Amino acid sequence: MRDYYTLKFNLPAGIISPGSLQTLLGLAYTANIRQVRFGARQQLLMTAHYEDMRFLEKDLKQQQIPYEVNTDQYPNIISSYCGEEVFHTGTWLGESEYHTVLDSLDYQPRLKINLSDSDQSFTPFFTGNLNFIASPEPHFWYVYVRPKQHNTLFKWPDLIYTNQIGRLAKAIEEAMLDEGHYGEDALYKAVMDTQTFIRQPATQDVALPEFSLPYYEGFNRYGSRSWLGLYRRDEQFSITFLQDICSMCLKTRIGELCITPWKSLIIKGIEEKDRPMWSYVLGKHNINVRHAANELAWQTEDHQDEGTAIKNYVNQYFQRHDTRTYGLCFGVQTRPKSEVFGSVLIRKRPLICFGQLALFSVYDLYFSENFNPNSRTHFRFEKGLFKIHLPGQIERLCRKFGSRRLGETTETMRLENAEAPLANGASATVYECPNCFTVYDEQYGDLLSGIEAGKPFNQLPDEYVCPTCDTPKCDLKPVEMERV
Repeated sequence: MRDYYTLKFNLPAGIISPGSLQTLLGLAYTANIRQVRFGARQQLLMTAHYEDMRFLEKDLKQQQIPYEVNTDQYPNIISSYCGEEVFHTGTWLGESEYHTVLDSLDYQPRLKINLSDSDQSFTPFFTGNLNFIASPEPHFWYVYVRPKQHNTLFKWPDLIYTNQIGRLAKAIEEAMLDEGHYGEDALYKAVMDTQTFIRQPATQDVALPEFSLPYYEGFNRYGSRSWLGLYRRDEQFSITFLQDICSMCLKTRIGELCITPWKSLIIKGIEEKDRPMWSYVLGKHNINVRHAANELAWQTEDHQDEGTAIKNYVNQYFQRHDTRTYGLCFGVQTRPKSEVFGSVLIRKRPLICFGQLALFSVYDLYFSENFNPNSRTHFRFEKGLFKIHLPGQIERLCRKFGSRRLGETTETMRLENAEAPLANGASATVYECPNCFTVYDEQYGDLLSGIEAGKPFNQLPDEYVCPTCDTPKCDLKPVEMERV
């Protein structure tokens, strides 16, 4: 018999009213649950002891609150609504459009559905089976399909109108799960032969925005109001704290709470006159709201404490070494088919197995194409690492990313000051840093270090170091590079 059961409550688009959450938390507290957490798909998760389960389930059924126990048959609908207004404004997609889509999804989806603004990078684009992404054409959406338990992703040939999303999602789900159509052409034909939709041709692919994770914790002003972001290092929120949050929302007429894919909570619309009361609630529960930015940039699996432990272990290293991670986010996968969002992925795998028993485990380190976490292409950076080696190798990867960005931002400046380039196809010797892969090319020099273009490597001063990671000149290695 199980000692504990995990309950999952879907919060469509990551939105819940304070009154509904307060009711749910009250039932959980009566069942001797003292802490809850949020999931990567913007759900509410809690763990109940088996002796309390039958009483809790009875109360949930009386309140007609849907839930699942130890299963994920009905994945939550996730959305970028949590960042609307506070991180991004100005496109046609707003509160009313999100709610129009949610109203059209009048059934329990068996596929993962993502609703995303195309101009934000706070929430993932492609972690769903049906990924609806706002197009530049007002009220029309791209559709990207990833069949269930497949890793292929393809674009639907049409843009779909906002109020048609629910019908299309249901039709695709039935064609895929009930009729067995998984191929791109077969699935499209099965859906479009039986129904008509308001649509127009999708002539271009969605343009992925450059990733930039906003600092989503603490009090922050927008317009005449503030929003409050709440993150917990162990991902656990006490029920008494959340109950006080709900009471404050009801008292100050805040109608929605937003859950983020980073397992945090955002409260929008706080009036300036109410800030002292909110600060009092945070102080009452000893809530810290100023963690380091690199600590917030992590996604871990639900129901899995190992990923959280790895996150905290690496972050301790980051803090000791003052590691720069700006522009990156990190994901930890400890189960083979779990889905996490990250430009850097840590994947655990067994080193030795006897049947289903893994005796030793190691970690492989990957980075996404262009370090954009929305990319579906990943490259392996290191393999077979023990836990003790993870932080150092992740720091190497951070330096590689920093070197790449430095090259992008200084390319124009270098070209303006460079000597005439070599002919196409010619090769030249450059000197590469073995730690961060920054190169010294005498054609361009190193303007950031005061080295003018045309200065040969052997004429650099002995104290010259890599401009990215301070590796000494004597450690830089000659590499042949072809001019293009």
